[in-house]
Amino acid sequence: MEHISLSELARRIKLSLSERVPLPVWVSAEIGEIKVNRTSGHCYMELVESGGGSVPKAKISAVAWRTQYGAMAAHFRSVTGSDLSVGLSVLLKVVVTFHELYGLSLQVVDIEPAYTLGEQERLRRETIERLTKEGVIDMNRSLSLPMVVQRVAVISSAQAAGYRDFMEHIAASPYGFKITLFESLMQGLQAADSVVAALAEVAERAEEFDAVVVIRGGGSQSDLSCFNSYELCYVAAQMPLPIITGIGHDKDTSVMDLVACVEQKTPTAVADFLVDRMREFDGWLAQTEVHLSQRVADVVARSRSEIASREELLSMAVGHIFERRRDALLRAEMLVAASDPKSLLSRGYAIVRGEGGVVQGAKVLRSGSKVEIIFADGSVTATIDEVKLKVDTE
Repeated sequence: MEHISLSELARRIKLSLSERVPLPVWVSAEIGEIKVNRTSGHCYMELVESGGGSVPKAKISAVAWRTQYGAMAAHFRSVTGSDLSVGLSVLLKVVVTFHELYGLSLQVVDIEPAYTLGEQERLRRETIERLTKEGVIDMNRSLSLPMVVQRVAVISSAQAAGYRDFMEHIAASPYGFKITLFESLMQGLQAADSVVAALAEVAERAEEFDAVVVIRGGGSQSDLSCFNSYELCYVAAQMPLPIITGIGHDKDTSVMDLVACVEQKTPTAVADFLVDRMREFDGWLAQTEVHLSQRVADVVARSRSEIASREELLSMAVGHIFERRRDALLRAEMLVAASDPKSLLSRGYAIVRGEGGVVQGAKVLRSGSKVEIIFADGSVTATIDEVKLKVDTE
């Protein structure tokens, strides 16, 4: 049977590639893996193209030799502010090679940093457009931040310098903040999913906190690209608690910053914001105390004036009552005095006493009755000779 050797097949593949693929060629891809050999200085990568699912559409190994990698990496860093890392979309100039033993691979000879920046900006704009179209982009920003933000859920990496700076500023303040850390990756391919998981955990305990703080130290646009993730920003926009960001951007604003209730540039700035807010509340309390004390003093002063006025009116009213009562008593005394038998006797009247006591009228007397007639200066005893009754003419 006619056949060829494996080496011959490999030779033909290699020849076919060299004839059909123009060399070198610019290729857009995503860095799936990257490793720099510390001994040789060569950089080995796995380039992938997403297929929209869990399985990539394409995947090819690549290498950048030491003599070219150093200059490429330095140029990329100077333009983008970050190192080549997993998850970055890149535009590479490559030579396609096929080795009889090691198979197909790409040799990277150049890189275009502007492509990476442009791709990140494109994804950022797409995220903003989707969130705006879905009507969620302003949901968290429209939440009211409590006057007192004291119970704070912090999403960050515990080892991050930004988190340490934040905690140092909080600890140096005179206020009793309650900080709860929800650890998360803050950079790389898994960062967006990690922050989403932390936000979900905070949301389940929303009643325990006044706000959520998302912080990380400074970084390049590429380092912070996870904060432009649609999935992350979609969840953040709908958080039930106001979000305060301090993601370390010096110039650019991430989509996470746009959807957050409050944006600060750095973790330290977030700490200062919280402390200043407490200080303002402290000043408001002091001012309120002064106003309240003044109000109480005014009320007490008015009450004292009203009491003094009422005391004066009461004193006058009591005086009038006493005066009227005194006049009534005087009149009663005069009436009593006028009715005193002694007073009557002194004016020439007399009292007649019979056997049954004071004689009230002539009809109780009989001829021959003994009576005592009492005068002011003495009394006499007499015998009734005749009783004459008054005849009623009516």
